[in-house]
Amino acid sequence: MKKLTLFMLLCLATITSKAQELENILLASRDDANKLTEAYISPAMKGLIYSMNSGWYHTAKVHKKLGFDVTIGFNASMVPSEDEIMTFANLGLSNNIAFSSPTSPTLAGSGDGAQASITQTYNGQSISVELLALPDGISEDLPLKAIPTPSIQLSVGLPYKFDVMLRLVPEVGDDDAKGKLFGVGLKREITSIFGPLDKLPLHVSLLAAYTSMDVNYAIDQSTFSGQNQNAEFKLNSFTAQAIASLNFPIINVYGGVGYTGGSSTLKMLGTYQLEYTAGSNSITEEIVDPIDLDFDTSGLRGTLGVRLSLGFFKLFADYTLQEYNTLSAGMAFSFR
Repeated sequence: MKKLTLFMLLCLATITSKAQELENILLASRDDANKLTEAYISPAMKGLIYSMNSGWYHTAKVHKKLGFDVTIGFNASMVPSEDEIMTFANLGLSNNIAFSSPTSPTLAGSGDGAQASITQTYNGQSISVELLALPDGISEDLPLKAIPTPSIQLSVGLPYKFDVMLRLVPEVGDDDAKGKLFGVGLKREITSIFGPLDKLPLHVSLLAAYTSMDVNYAIDQSTFSGQNQNAEFKLNSFTAQAIASLNFPIINVYGGVGYTGGSSTLKMLGTYQLEYTAGSNSITEEIVDPIDLDFDTSGLRGTLGVRLSLGFFKLFADYTLQEYNTLSAGMAFSFR
């Protein structure tokens, strides 16, 4: 379990830390810096929401009272091709920034970032900072070139055909990078309301789940001097679904339809000393908490999956159609 939680932190810290590679863009106006950071990091923020809302179930059948299972899963949300590139003309940037090309990869893209030149005016002096590189796309470094979220989940049977599900990663990491996660879900089987259908291997349930996640990443102060420089990421996601499964002795087929959504924030906090040079003159400007972004996404989803049951040991995989299609797979140890 410890290795899996550290892997989760590594994946999330890799994504979150890429925002700090936009530090040089802080030399532009605060508004431009926020727009560029938002465009670059947005696919990761959306992908994490869709990914965290996946993998909550591999059957619609609930446990008997105090029956339980432990599930170790992996979710990967595929970023659409149009979200792998940001087009500068669509970002509403000021005239004080220019680029070597009309586009640049987002975090979920591939290839080198564009070069930017920034012009600022202070005390009547026009100051240009040439050839600042935007960060590269990192799709090749991501598992399956998708936004990943590993998970560990405990499900316990309650009276009246309920299952409660818990995802918990206590704070792991160190002063450079640390994160934590909490998720809770509730599943209620309603097969009996369909009358004679409860004699078949068909099970029908309703499911609702909520997840929150926090990641903090200390920023290397080699770019700009200052104090308390760090990136802070927070996520809240939710899903509500109607699910069904055909439970045969070895092969189970399951699926669901529903709604998914969530929100996340990304902040670059601390003080930053920005230095501009014009001829023999040097100008220093201090800015505080320069990046503050909010991301929201939601939509309908449909899932189809299959599970192999070998006694108490289960293997499952499913695919969800939504804005960021998501593959989920894993194994479970179930004791009903």
